[in-house]
Parts: sequence; structure tokens; C-alpha cells
Amino acid sequence: MNYSYYPGCSLEASAKGYDESVKYVFSKLGHELIEIDDWNCCGATYYMATKETISLVISARNLAIAEKKGLDIIAPCSSCYTILYKTNHILKNNRILREKVNQALRKVGLEYHLNVEVRHPLEVLVNDVGIETIASKAKKSLGGLKIAQYYGCQIVRPERGLDDKDDPQMMDNLCKALGAENVYFPMKTQCCGGMLMTTYPDVGLGLNKKLLECAKENGADIIITTCPLCQINLEAYQNKINKKFKTDIKIPVLFFTQIVGYALGGTPRELGLQRSLIPFDPEKISREELR
Repeated sequence: MNYSYYPGCSLEASAKGYDESVKYVFSKLGHELIEIDDWNCCGATYYMATKETISLVISARNLAIAEKKGLDIIAPCSSCYTILYKTNHILKNNRILREKVNQALRKVGLEYHLNVEVRHPLEVLVNDVGIETIASKAKKSLGGLKIAQYYGCQIVRPERGLDDKDDPQMMDNLCKALGAENVYFPMKTQCCGGMLMTTYPDVGLGLNKKLLECAKENGADIIITTCPLCQINLEAYQNKINKKFKTDIKIPVLFFTQIVGYALGGTPRELGLQRSLIPFDPEKISREELR
């Protein structure tokens, strides 16, 4: 099956490893990701907080372009997924706003007819491809690897039916099927602080410290996530957290597709693992190739 692919700004820069590993995983599973032509920033949450109609037009432009291909959109970034999903939901349920948005889109030769669904790659892999199918195609076992699955506060909220909003299990079930051990991680949907790391750093550092310590105390070798902002907050600020709180935390924080991709046979470079600030040796995952 083919999907329209919306990488968003983060996957073009700081989260390039996410982009590389998503593409690798879907290719290995026989599904093509077709990048949306001339896509633009989803607008993130800042536009939504400033001017609703403008933010909807910015986001809906991507939906209208994707609609021409007749394919659902896959958006790996949690913020992009949330904004595109929210825009689609609002336009489907508010005729007045929909007409205002289409009035603006017509000025650039576009119009959105509500024929696109916004999907997250985790949900597509679990529900469309299937965990059993993915496990059957694995080349390596994740046996011996203890993982804390961190979903963050966006992709399961508000109520979308994507997974349980308090105790999501999609990543947990996928990792278990690939041989990993899922550690107890009750903070899997707690917020990392998002942009508080740059606006109110003391608050942001404290929130991230709690998440990292929870994973460490429960024996996790690595944390995996679905969100570029969560990933960079949890990984890039570990030195500052250690300095401020006199802790000793050093734990790799990867994208879930990097781990799935490794199980499917990807090399560290194919999956962007060399881009990690805290090195992770994939040979810790498996001692032998699966036959």
C-alpha cells in the first residue's frame, strides 16, 4: 500500500534519523511513502494559539495537495500529526470554517474536499501492516534489550481512538513481538515540557529529569519515542540535568522506527543511529541473527 508522506520541519533537520528510519521500515515492509509535493510547515501549536483561520489554511494546504494523490497522509512528528489531524477534524465538522479555508486555498488553485485521513506511522504499522507480519520479517531479535516506551502527551490526546490515552500499548506490543523486554514506565504519556526547555528551562529540566529517572530506575537500556521534540529534550539536555540536579543519567533516546528498523535488518547508518548524541551500540540488541 502507498501513503502520502509528510515529513515536517523536524524530520528535515534535527530528527533526520527519524526520517531515515521511517522510510527504511516502510520500504522493507513493501509500502511506499510518497512525499507531498511542495509541503509547508504544519503551523505547529503557535499558529493555532494566534489566529485559528490562518493556522487552518496553512495546515489545510498540505491536506489539499495530498488529496490530489488519493492517499492517506502519514505524519511521523507528533506535533505535525496532531495539527494535521485537528485541522482535518475541524474542517469536517465546521462548514463555516471549511468555506473560509477553501476560499483562501482557491486563491492558489487549491481546494480541500475532506477525502484524506491523517495517520501516524505507529498506528499504520500496528493496524495496517500488523505486528505479526512485522515480526515474521525480522532479521534480528531485540532479545536482551530493556525498553521504556515514551509516547509523550500528543499522539493519544485528545480522544482519537489511536490508543488508550493513559496507558497506550502499541509500541509496547510491537517491541515485545520483536523480542524486547518492556520495563515498567508509568510516565509514558507525561509531558516532557516541550518548549519550556527554552522559555522556562528550570521547569523543563525538572520534567525531563523525572522521565529519565523513571526509565533508569526501572532498568531501561534505552528510551524510544514517537516525537522529535520529546526525543531532543530527553537526549540533548542530559548533561544540563546532571549538572543541575547532581544526577548521573546517561541513557540513549531513539525513535521507535530506529529499533524496529534494526530488527528488520537495517544498519546503524541506514537508520540514522550515528546521529545520536548519546551513542547506542546496536549489538547490545541481539547476539545472533535470526534464521
